[in-house]
Amino acid sequence: MKKTKLQELNKTIKDAFKEKDIVLGNGDENSTIILIGEAPGAKEVELKEPFVGQAGKHLTKFLEILKIDRKDLYITNTVKFRPTKDSAKTGKPINRAPSKDEINMFKDYLFDEIHIVNPKVIVTLGNVPLKTVLQNEGATIGELHGKDIEINLQEKEYYLFPLYHPAAVIYKQDLKETYENDLRNLSEFLDKLLTRV
Repeated sequence: MKKTKLQELNKTIKDAFKEKDIVLGNGDENSTIILIGEAPGAKEVELKEPFVGQAGKHLTKFLEILKIDRKDLYITNTVKFRPTKDSAKTGKPINRAPSKDEINMFKDYLFDEIHIVNPKVIVTLGNVPLKTVLQNEGATIGELHGKDIEINLQEKEYYLFPLYHPAAVIYKQDLKETYENDLRNLSEFLDKLLTRV
């Protein structure tokens, strides 16, 4: 049932963005956890799968700490195509943050995707998915990271657990300890939540 609904949603997305290289969410549609990133990068576009590039390497470490197998998760991005700009040095396309317009183009699709998967916990990676899911431009990862927040989305209750984007740790080594602490907090939170009867 969920698989069919996701296939229908994904077809709608592909039809709406025929001119773009779309990277759709994937994983276990019955997962209790959905991971939401910002947008795909070059490697993700090439392999048509979220979190397989540089950030994917950090995601693997992240999953080791959580003792979760990637195949047991559902992983997606806020924006389903790669936002790029031309590099000043090489003139070749490089990643950039998605614009508000790009985020708005995909927001309803993202909410529908969450609604279909119906996880217990939404883990946002970075500011873009956090602001989008909370529908609050003023929300910041610096204030909310590592906390469990009860939210209502499309008349369903979820726990939101915001984390820094794994790629942020690549650029800011001083975040590494904070990030790993947040992961431990998430692990404890999931243990408590998922063992409740």
